[in-house]
Amino acid sequence: MKILAGYLAGLLFGLGLAISGMTDPARVIGFLDVAGAWDSTLIFVLGGAVVTTFIGYRLVWRRQMPLFESRFQLPTRRDLDTRLLGGAALFGIGWGLSGYCPGPAVASLPEPSWPLAAFIMALLLGWWLARRLSPTH
Repeated sequence: MKILAGYLAGLLFGLGLAISGMTDPARVIGFLDVAGAWDSTLIFVLGGAVVTTFIGYRLVWRRQMPLFESRFQLPTRRDLDTRLLGGAALFGIGWGLSGYCPGPAVASLPEPSWPLAAFIMALLLGWWLARRLSPTH
C-alpha cells in the first residue's frame, strides 16, 4: 500500500504540473522575468500548493501516526549551513537558466526534447558529483 500511495501521489503531482502548464520551461522563465514580459501564472500554482499544503498538514497532524508508517519522520536539523545554502543557490541558478526543476522535468519525459535531455543529464551529473563529494557518502 505504501508504494501504491507514493505512486498515486506522484501521479497527482505530475498531472497537476501538466494541467497547469508548469512543465513548459518558457512559462517558468517568463515568471522569473519580472523586469520584462512577466508571466504571473506560476504564482497561482504556487498559491494553490501553499493552501493545499496548509490544509493537508492541519489534517495530518491530527492523526497519531501516518497511514503507512509507524511514526512521522521529521527532520531534526534546523541550522542553515554552507552546504544547504550552496545547494539551494545552485538549484535556483539551474532552474532559472533552464526553466526546469526536477518535478516538471520528470513530468515532461513523455514529450522529450534536447533541452530536457540536457537538463536530465546535468541533473544526474550533479547528483552523482554531490554524492561523490559529500563526506557522509
